[in-house]
Amino acid sequence: MPELANLSLFVTGSLALLLVPGPAVLYIVARSVDQGRKAGLVSVLGIEVGTLFHIAGAALGLSALLASSALLFDIVKYLGAAYLIYLGVRKFIAKDELAEANAQQRQNMRQIFKQGVVVNVLNPKTALFFFAFLPQFVDPSRGSIVLQMLMLGAIFFLLASTTDSLYALLAGTFGGWLKGNAHFLRARRYITGSVYIGLGVTTALSSSNNK
Repeated sequence: MPELANLSLFVTGSLALLLVPGPAVLYIVARSVDQGRKAGLVSVLGIEVGTLFHIAGAALGLSALLASSALLFDIVKYLGAAYLIYLGVRKFIAKDELAEANAQQRQNMRQIFKQGVVVNVLNPKTALFFFAFLPQFVDPSRGSIVLQMLMLGAIFFLLASTTDSLYALLAGTFGGWLKGNAHFLRARRYITGSVYIGLGVTTALSSSNNK
């Protein structure tokens, strides 16, 4: 099992990633602002079901990759770090994603749930977390890689369920203000970009230090 110090760092890094809006959070906020708290919480359920696919894929795929080739594993981590930095830079110049998301037509709860699953299964932010950031906290010398990945994935799932639900409730409550507040939209973009770049740099340096 991972050391307690590593678990603390993992929780901190996970929260840093979860607390800034990515594609999944934008979907949740958009549905909450447009159709209320219930739609937001249903979208959270769909998003977290999508997260389970990432957990399973990471546990099976990354464990096999780590066992077969340390070089390939490092390549995956460096590519993940580079892509995180790319996402951060792109956020600084991005358009108003929330406004674009809110332009979608109103949907029933079943559609919202299904779309939430698809949004997170195809979410590069979540995929990148599991295939680039999470492996930094796996130690092959401390037992089964698969069990460590599943344990870390379960922690992330619980954290994500909590933070995403808070986003849904807050967005449902303050929907009108969020729609029209330009300062919030600009600040969100810069904060998100900074966190992506910071995580990318941290991942790259961690990869170097682990050699």
